[in-house]
Amino acid sequence: MRSYRKKRERNAKTAKDGALSRLTVRARPGNASQGLLVAGGSVFPCALGRGGVSAGKRESDGATPLARMRLLGGYFRADHVPVGATRLPMRCIAPDLGWCEVPGDRNYNRPVRIPYAASHETMKRPDRLYDFCIVLDWNIRPRRIGRGSAIFFHLARPGFSPTAGCVAVTERVMRRLLPHLSRRTVLEVRR
Repeated sequence: MRSYRKKRERNAKTAKDGALSRLTVRARPGNASQGLLVAGGSVFPCALGRGGVSAGKRESDGATPLARMRLLGGYFRADHVPVGATRLPMRCIAPDLGWCEVPGDRNYNRPVRIPYAASHETMKRPDRLYDFCIVLDWNIRPRRIGRGSAIFFHLARPGFSPTAGCVAVTERVMRRLLPHLSRRTVLEVRR
């Protein structure tokens, strides 16, 4: 009982200002593309990459990186949702916002203005997955060619179907977490 209590206390650490210091994600046994996210003393279902969790993340493998990733800031769809209170820097998604996913391009794993010559993801999606989209610091600095791009913490599809390598939760959960997230928050993906 004592070790469980200590583990829960470690997961529940928050800064004095109420910001969460860590979000912990683990894949569900028997379903590598779905997981559980621990935030403070609460546990929420989440979607993971179609390739499960991988320590050897590569571009287009569909895996969620086995890593500790800081939350850098994010984007939201002002035409769908108000951002609400958060300690994270958040920007409205403009119609010309894209994210480059071509390893050889000079803007690999960076936001770009679309139309853009190299393959990219359009951030203003027709679905609602990026109504809230937090950028994780996976392969940002330093950038390694082919190690994966566009690893985000965003909204899940109904039924928590797999992502392309991101971590995704319901809008209700995201709204609950946003006021407690900051650039000091680390999202840790474990097996």
